[in-house]
Amino acid sequence: MPEGRTLVIDSASEACSVALVEGGRIIDFRHEVIGRGHAERLVPLIAELADGGHAASIAVGCGPGSFAGVRIGVAAARALALGWGVPVQGFSTLALVAAGAAAAVADTGGALIVMEGGHGQWFVQPFAADLTPRADLRSLLPDEAIRVDDALAIGNRAEAFVAHRGSGRAIAVLPDARAFPNLPVGALFADPSPIYGRAPDAKPMAAA
Repeated sequence: MPEGRTLVIDSASEACSVALVEGGRIIDFRHEVIGRGHAERLVPLIAELADGGHAASIAVGCGPGSFAGVRIGVAAARALALGWGVPVQGFSTLALVAAGAAAAVADTGGALIVMEGGHGQWFVQPFAADLTPRADLRSLLPDEAIRVDDALAIGNRAEAFVAHRGSGRAIAVLPDARAFPNLPVGALFADPSPIYGRAPDAKPMAAA
């Protein structure tokens, strides 16, 4: 198994994205915008990578994003880590989106990440020029989200955000595993588990 190589996985959005990273370089990658069907496509994409995707460590985007996509990505990463006997770490999918436009974030001095949150809401989180979060993640309705005054919005709802607010600049970006080398070291955390960002759709039934 190649030493120093990391398999990066993110399936929290309409994109299914995997990459092999070694020494800050992208060795191989697959990135497909599929909308749905991550459960069927993710593992085959990994298998298409060099050396069947095998790596000395795994990093996985934990969301927020699609409930199903987040769970699929985290479950696949943990299963592969167990099977290969390698460590696995997690990272925020919103941080990966910020990393995908790192130069623009640095030039502007920061940006607001705006991603689809479901049920008419957007996931929003501001990031500083060094790609560290400036505040906690929130899931907000558009009328609430546009109160945030960052000039630059990035994400799959960035254009809708800027249009709704009537000002600012938008960069449409989906999570891309190739942006992993841009993440700050502190963006990674142990024992990855899903970051849902809002309450689940299903609620337990009250006892009769």
